[in-house]
Amino acid sequence: MTIPRPSTGPSTGLADSPKLKSVSLREQAREAVRTRIVLGQIEPGQVESVINVAATLGVSVTPVREAIMDLANLGMVEIIRNRGFRVPELTDHDLDEIFRIRTMLEASAMADVVQALDGAPVPRFRQLAEQITEAARDGDLVSFLDRDRQFHLGLLELLGNRRLVAMVGQLRDQARMQGLQKLADQGELTQSGEEHIAIVDAIETGDSELATELMRKHLAHSRGIWAGRAETEGDD
Repeated sequence: MTIPRPSTGPSTGLADSPKLKSVSLREQAREAVRTRIVLGQIEPGQVESVINVAATLGVSVTPVREAIMDLANLGMVEIIRNRGFRVPELTDHDLDEIFRIRTMLEASAMADVVQALDGAPVPRFRQLAEQITEAARDGDLVSFLDRDRQFHLGLLELLGNRRLVAMVGQLRDQARMQGLQKLADQGELTQSGEEHIAIVDAIETGDSELATELMRKHLAHSRGIWAGRAETEGDD
């Protein structure tokens, strides 16, 4: 049953969202809210109403409430009793911690990925890298984030370590992008897309040291992107 759209209420940051299909509503609602949290479209610290979010997505309250509970378990939101939910504030120190742990996990995993593939071509990841670059050039932030997630988690999935994939996925979810549109307009995201292509090149040539170093540098660059500024490897 569809909840009528409220005539008044706080903005949910979801006004331009497509209506969800009546299949896996809990998962679709979770991904819709997750994406907008990471992109900063739902303001940190602002209490959001589950009813308003459900109305905006065109579904009933139940799948949205379940989705919010899932996101709360991941540390992405805080449940506010009888009011809704809130996205926690994220400090620079928080972002530093997230990317330092990601670097420890992902960069070192590249050597294992190269060994597992043994020089085999990876057309799926080359296509994703090209799509990331194209989305960066077009300023399509939703596609950029989606393909970037598929690229990074997909490489780790090749190792068959579910806990590793889950840990990195959760770290990504705990971060927020700030001022990303400004960087896209300035062309700063294109370099990030091209870095993915370079990583694929190193993997396909079987160069584990280069793949590891490129991933480390990419994550150092990404740390700045997720903070909404162009950041080089030497930035602290």
